[in-house]
Amino acid sequence: MKSVVILGIYVTDLAFRAQRMPLLGETVAGSAFKMGPGGKGSNQAVAAARAGANVIFCTRIGADAFGEIAQATWRAEGITSRATVMQDTATGAAHIYVDENTGGNAIIVAAGAAGTLAPEDVDAIESDIAGAAVFVTQLEQPIPAARRGLELARKHGVTTVFNPAPALPLDDDIYPLCDYTTPNETEATALTGVAIGHVDDARRAADVLLQKGARAVIVTLGEAGALLHTSQESTLVPAFNCGRVVETAGAGDGFTGGFAAALARGDSAQDAVRFGCALASLSVTRAGTAPSMPRLDEINAVLTERSVLQ
Repeated sequence: MKSVVILGIYVTDLAFRAQRMPLLGETVAGSAFKMGPGGKGSNQAVAAARAGANVIFCTRIGADAFGEIAQATWRAEGITSRATVMQDTATGAAHIYVDENTGGNAIIVAAGAAGTLAPEDVDAIESDIAGAAVFVTQLEQPIPAARRGLELARKHGVTTVFNPAPALPLDDDIYPLCDYTTPNETEATALTGVAIGHVDDARRAADVLLQKGARAVIVTLGEAGALLHTSQESTLVPAFNCGRVVETAGAGDGFTGGFAAALARGDSAQDAVRFGCALASLSVTRAGTAPSMPRLDEINAVLTERSVLQ
């Protein structure tokens, strides 16, 4: 199977569980703390690798303890690293607040070394991109690096998956480079100005992105599933009932990684969305971001044995 090449950041997640977020000047007692690998790009790489894909990951890390966690993670998951180790810039970190009642989250990311990713990093892996089935990128690293990756993938006829997270102001000419644009509902609203409270709102937001040049839009909608929207079809793919929600921080990355892995093995877009929904639905029943990602046999069991959420 051809590879999935992912450009993005690695950060070490510092996750705190508590009843609520503190106000400014206030201290709140937490019920748990956990440190582990994170960053959207790295999480997506772990998700895709566990889902059976051959994954190449491009990023920058520091020569420090957090960078060592990154490299150990990629080795353990069988991910081919194209990471530049920087001597003068620290590996990034993410503060993750997890609501212990709902599993919802709020995140602050300091990208550190990965925040200096540049087009020349992407040029250095052009041969990897040229030989891939799918190229994936997000927006936690600088936009010029993401754009260069999309341009090279388009040049070589490689399917592109663009996860516009976090939602940043973008020139519209980036969208024609994207075969699949995958915002969540909050990001879709930020990018289009369409408030999303229902699936029909998601369709309207997706139409705006199609008008900007996106070829297909997938709006992830949490427990409602994911909307696959093109100029020819609009299909809501439901999430799966996998049990109690523990933490949602890695769900979007799990979806994107699973979707890319399924595309790389030749699945149709709708089947790949369903696969991504199964992966994400199972991931939220576990704590952590990268550690929550299920393996292929677990995902297949969800697809065959679990009911969808109504």
